[in-house]
Amino acid sequence: MQLSAGQDLPHTRTRALHWLATAAALAAVVAAASFVQPPDATATTDAAPGARTAAAGPAPDPRAATYPVDCGPNRLDVVDSATGDLDGDGGPETVAVVRCHTETGTPPSGVYVLTRPAEGRRAPRVAATLLAPARQRSVDGVAVRDGVIAATLLGYSSTGVPRCCPDVREQIKWQWKGGKFVQSELPASSGTEGV
Repeated sequence: MQLSAGQDLPHTRTRALHWLATAAALAAVVAAASFVQPPDATATTDAAPGARTAAAGPAPDPRAATYPVDCGPNRLDVVDSATGDLDGDGGPETVAVVRCHTETGTPPSGVYVLTRPAEGRRAPRVAATLLAPARQRSVDGVAVRDGVIAATLLGYSSTGVPRCCPDVREQIKWQWKGGKFVQSELPASSGTEGV
């Protein structure tokens, strides 16, 4: 058998039936793997003993909330958010980073914890203020992992530092303890990427 340039051998041509069979076999392997677990695997929860379990549902939408920030004629921007069960009740909360819109400079940020409303389709509720804009800090990344909120805060060492260029960097975390969010600093080598 002699082939001209650009021709394939008959056994190397793929057909739709070949791809369909491959996809079906792959789907069967994935489905079977989801049922195979180690013999000592158990389900766990981070909820504290006796804590109420919230009905499963979506995390609060940070763009639907009303924040305690006055931006005057400018709009409020949600610049970052992260979700997770922060208080151990089994339901997701949202951490939102907001700031007033500006075309120049680095405006201060606010960091807020949002919960779902008690009733149906109302807007999410601000449950806690972790960082008020009055503290004059900007947030460069926020993450939630295992109930811990981690953020990188940017600020200024003096009034002589241009407002475009923060020269102070802090790694902060907040965790729900004793019915409130407690703030502490992360070690210098940690960042939001590991939390």
